[in-house]
Amino acid sequence: MAKTEIDHIFNKTEHRPWPLPNEKWHWQQTWEDLVFIHWEIDESEIRDKIPPQLEIDKYENKAYIGIIPFRMSSVTKRGYPAPSYFCNFPEINVRTYVTYASKPGVFFFSLDVTNFFAVWFAKLFFHLPYYQAEMSVNAIGQNINYNHARQNKTFKATYGPRGKAIFEKESFEMWSTERYCLYSNNKAGNVFCADVHHQQWTLETANLTIEANTILNNFKIGPQHPSVLFSKSLDVAVYRLKKLTQANKEK
Repeated sequence: MAKTEIDHIFNKTEHRPWPLPNEKWHWQQTWEDLVFIHWEIDESEIRDKIPPQLEIDKYENKAYIGIIPFRMSSVTKRGYPAPSYFCNFPEINVRTYVTYASKPGVFFFSLDVTNFFAVWFAKLFFHLPYYQAEMSVNAIGQNINYNHARQNKTFKATYGPRGKAIFEKESFEMWSTERYCLYSNNKAGNVFCADVHHQQWTLETANLTIEANTILNNFKIGPQHPSVLFSKSLDVAVYRLKKLTQANKEK
């Protein structure tokens, strides 16, 4: 079989918290110009927005909600081309951290993109809360100017790398980024999981100026975490979505 552009990410797997799935990955994508911004949030504020089968994961006994703006590129199914007009688009997601059977992952409250097909596909096949929004991303030197608007939700910011850093395995930075699956649920209450694989994040501390942020207005948030992180690029493989539980059944 011909090699793909992301074969190199399988050269190292020892950083993963569990082995690679015993199957072929289905989708590839590249995440570019990401910034990770987090706020403390009371567990009770998000508990009823997360399936009861999932446990809220906390760092030093605190729950967190994050906003991650970035650009998606080369999004395509295994073995298929990735035309730029169709497979490259900005995304901004709002997420928290959960576990299922002690397996840490990410749970999304919203994922906004400009690509209508991505919204349709992700909702249908991954049960993810994607929405179409107006967005623009412009590079100004090393900095990124990011603009987002969807109805009454707005996020405008400028961010960029400050300097590379090495973080301890047990640090907040590693806890919030080194996650290798996502969880989702459907209207019937079933819970699903999709494994992902990528190399360990190359993280930098970040400069950040937020001009407007109403994207979290539906949440009562606490203090912003002082660590803001930037990552230039990461190639990612996504595996098939699998059902974990039936509705209203605990793990």
